[in-house]
Amino acid sequence: MTPSLIPRRSVTLPLALALWCAACAPPSHPRKVTVAAAADLDFALPEIAAQFRRANAGVQLDIAYGSSGNFYSQIANGAPFDVFLSADAAYPRQLAAARHAPENSVFPYAVGRLAVWVPATSALDPATALGDPSVKHIAIANPLHAPYGRAAEAALRSLGLYAAVAPKLVLGENVAQTLQFVESGAADAGVVALSLALAPAARAHGRYWEIPPSAYPRLEQAGIVLGDSPAAREFRAFLLSPAARRILKQNGFSVPGE
Repeated sequence: MTPSLIPRRSVTLPLALALWCAACAPPSHPRKVTVAAAADLDFALPEIAAQFRRANAGVQLDIAYGSSGNFYSQIANGAPFDVFLSADAAYPRQLAAARHAPENSVFPYAVGRLAVWVPATSALDPATALGDPSVKHIAIANPLHAPYGRAAEAALRSLGLYAAVAPKLVLGENVAQTLQFVESGAADAGVVALSLALAPAARAHGRYWEIPPSAYPRLEQAGIVLGDSPAAREFRAFLLSPAARRILKQNGFSVPGE
């Protein structure tokens, strides 16, 4: 055996073992954040999520949309969401008070706004549709568990229309379903989130009128971090960033502090 073979063998064997161990190691899994989001975010949040994913390629973001009240009940009963984005700030605060998460994990992210939406084929003027005697059905979200439903009911009372329209009300499970009722013809007009009325499909197939914010209580929207992981905190930070706030404002929301 020549001396030159000894160092070659002593280096090659450990290197081969290291490469073999690396090949046998289990693959790394992406960090995951599960988000329960209010239905009014159905068009703004996908754009925010797309930018977040580009900036955080190692994070898997899974989003479910629905009624804030229903999500609150699910989370209170143990549903494993990491982040809850509510259309009503009261729900996250109640979860924190019940020790589902620390109080400092609650954060405001947007202020919602209301609009009346009618199909493009309708002869109704959205600004006067709620009081039009020809209207047979008006869709709103269910006030029992949807913040936009409670705001819609308050607006109808403030505008002096509630007594006349109460028999005509059709209740959606959430504000997105409320818009679907009008789109499908199940209702003649609907009180929906301005964010949904501004969505490309809604603007292409209908007209809207924004209800004055003074007609209903301020729709303060807040989130809460339930699974306090670095990835969840990164998502919260991005949602509060100037880029995300700009997207929210473009989609019919106001933002806290402005």
